[in-house]
Amino acid sequence: MFKALLAWLFGRGKPSAAPLRTATDGFDKLNRDAPLRATTPDLSADGIVTFLCREAVLGRNQRIAGYQFMLQEGTRARIRHSNRRVHHVYADVLVRNLINADIGELLGHRIAFIDVPDSFLTAPCLAHLPAANVVLIPTALPDAGAPDFDSLRRTVEDLRKRGFRLGLHDPNVVTEFNGLLPWADFIIAHAQGLDARRGLQLSNIALEVAPNARLLVRELPSIEEFRFSFKLGASLFQGPFITRREDWTERELGPSTLRIGTLIARLRADADTHELAELLKQDAALSLRLLRYINSAANALPQSVSSIENALALLGREKLYRWLILLVCSTATESERGGAALETALVRGRMMELLAAAHPSAERDALFLVGLLSLIDVILQVPLDKALAPLALSADIDAAVRGKGGPLHDLLQLAIACERTQGDGLAEAAERCGISPEQATECHMQALSWAMQIQD
Repeated sequence: MFKALLAWLFGRGKPSAAPLRTATDGFDKLNRDAPLRATTPDLSADGIVTFLCREAVLGRNQRIAGYQFMLQEGTRARIRHSNRRVHHVYADVLVRNLINADIGELLGHRIAFIDVPDSFLTAPCLAHLPAANVVLIPTALPDAGAPDFDSLRRTVEDLRKRGFRLGLHDPNVVTEFNGLLPWADFIIAHAQGLDARRGLQLSNIALEVAPNARLLVRELPSIEEFRFSFKLGASLFQGPFITRREDWTERELGPSTLRIGTLIARLRADADTHELAELLKQDAALSLRLLRYINSAANALPQSVSSIENALALLGREKLYRWLILLVCSTATESERGGAALETALVRGRMMELLAAAHPSAERDALFLVGLLSLIDVILQVPLDKALAPLALSADIDAAVRGKGGPLHDLLQLAIACERTQGDGLAEAAERCGISPEQATECHMQALSWAMQIQD
């Protein structure tokens, strides 16, 4: 990943503007087929329904294994008590957004978890999804129109023959689909109320009825709940714990990060090349990484470079600074949540850069850096002050990363709003930046695709 990121960062040109794709056809269909009652708020007026969002799902190796895709909470909340037809239209909008986003290309080896009404499992649009990457999770609705069990079983068998996988909600809570457990690939439990007794029940169900099923725990609020679910034997983990900050007051930066920080400090203090080279030579591993990068195919040099001084001269000071910042961010990706937090930060940085495609190169670089560093404390698992201290950031970048406003702050807040599955802050954040929510969403998906590509 690091090598691919460097090759992109140092060789990139002006980011291309994002083509806009919307799901207006789906909303027209909604208004035609399922007009809302007068007592129900107008869902299409603010465009919230077009906003596709995602939530990362981590594997036991604490790397991102997939995503749950959904429409924002504002949309889901407004249809929660609507009839089946409304749920179908919204499921259709969700699926078509994923198709338009070329979800198969975007996911790579990762999985998309998609919740849909049980009666939607026969929808023709599902055929356009990459079956091997998709887990369909049926939801039960209280109104008429649910398929009978035999029909549902046949539908599930057909979907699995086509390559789709099946996820079922906790059979202790949602009993309607318990007859489908032998075909389940995943059992989805919610962290709230998940204790040792419930965990044992789910384990027994998996052993006795759903032998091929793995346990996914959603809505994990903190690292403590993650560790508990891990001990219960869960395979997949989802929730705000991935980017949640903790009390790291007593933690210090590792020696590798401190050495890189010393280099950054001297670099920003305009130390001469000889001094920088001597500092690099004190760390053999760091010197080797620099020489490997300089001599990589990405740089296409006519002959190899064996001198640190020559490497520094070829790289230049600004590229050296970026290289060192990226090294800092990559030092802790093997720690708890480190890799997942780095991917989220990369998505933020790339999205901010895409949204500023028409701006000068220096401003785009600053925006990318703001996004990259917005989770530096979570990546390194140290207090933010300690994480930022060695980096010698400009005042504008430092203010944006710390949430203190400034000219770069609004775009960071927009990038964060695109991640949130709850709340309807995306429209407001986009308006502050003078950007349409649709453009923000499209750039977010492009950034996600890019972040996954450079890590594969």
